[in-house]
Parts: sequence; C-alpha cells; structure tokens
Amino acid sequence: MTAGPGRPVPGAGGPAVRHRPVGTLAGVTIVPDTKDWTWVLHRPCEECGFDTRSVPREQIAALLLANAERWPGVLADAERARRRTRPDRWSLLEYACHVRDVLRLGDYRLGLMLTEEDPTYPGWDQDAAAIEDRYGDQEPTAVAAELVAAARRIAASLATVSDAQWERTGVRGDGVRFTVESFARYVAHDTVHHLYDVTGERHR
Repeated sequence: MTAGPGRPVPGAGGPAVRHRPVGTLAGVTIVPDTKDWTWVLHRPCEECGFDTRSVPREQIAALLLANAERWPGVLADAERARRRTRPDRWSLLEYACHVRDVLRLGDYRLGLMLTEEDPTYPGWDQDAAAIEDRYGDQEPTAVAAELVAAARRIAASLATVSDAQWERTGVRGDGVRFTVESFARYVAHDTVHHLYDVTGERHR
C-alpha cells in the first residue's frame, strides 16, 4: 500500500526512509536507496552537516516545524519546482512529496509505538509511492500545505510524549529496533537532509 496525496501513509518496512532520486517517467531507471541510514543516530552526517545527537529530544518537534516552514518557499515557483536538473535526480516537488509522506509515515509509526508494545511497522515502498502517486504531477502549492500540516501533526504527537514513553520501542521490517527518541531523531535527519538536497545549505 502506498501513500496518496490526500490520505495517511501506512508504516514502512523498508531498509531506510532516506531516499535518493527515483525515476517517475517512462524510460527512466529507478535507483532506490537501499543503504541503512541509522548510522546518523551515532555520528554527524557529512553531507548535510546535521548531528542528530545535538538536539534535545524536547526540541525535535520545533526542528520539524522550522524545517517544514522552508518548503513553501522552495516550491513557490511551480515551473522550477517541477523541473528536473538531471533525469536521475528528483525535482524539488518530488523531494517535497517524499518529505511530506515521511512526516505522515513518522506520525503513524510514532502512534504505533505509543499505543502498542514493540510493534513491527507494516511495509511501505517509498520508491513505488513516488511512481504510483505521481509525485512529479502533484500541485506544488497543495504539497507545500500538506507538508506543513504533516509536520504539525507529528510535532503535536511528539509534544504528548512523556519521559517514560521516549524509551518505548518499535521494529522496522528489516529488524532494526527504534525507541521513540531514536526514531524522532531519525525522522528529523531525513527532513534536514532533504532540505539540504534542494537548497545546498548545510545544517548549522
């Protein structure tokens, strides 16, 4: 099951939420990212400059909101947002659709961890979602609004987490176990890194 522009994303079971460009047009080769990006929980990301350990867990929600507020500007020029600079690299719009869906997915997974005992996340194929939901054909203004709304939802969910709940766990489909805290940091890196992908600005 994949994410649609107007419906929640189910939990992902793939090896990583982090995603590199994927083809959405006929004749374009899909290049899925199969790397395990959980290393960003233990050391800074050399590409985007973000150290997930540097943010107090109580401030992760604010970081997600601040990141989301940048995306409407990224998508302000609809023609530019739809344009690919290379056939094998996502457009600004496609990156934004992915970030929106990662935030929706994050809130779904967080809800599982807060309400179930050590749940295993059901699968979500991020590459298939990009193609089947035609990320490149979606409306930039609508995607920007949906991304901000998704950030607000997960930020509100994080605001409800008690001290003890930060240690609750969930398991990804490949067997990687997260706590609520490590998962929140992982999602934060994903959003920061993709903003770097589209702006070239390293996190400071």
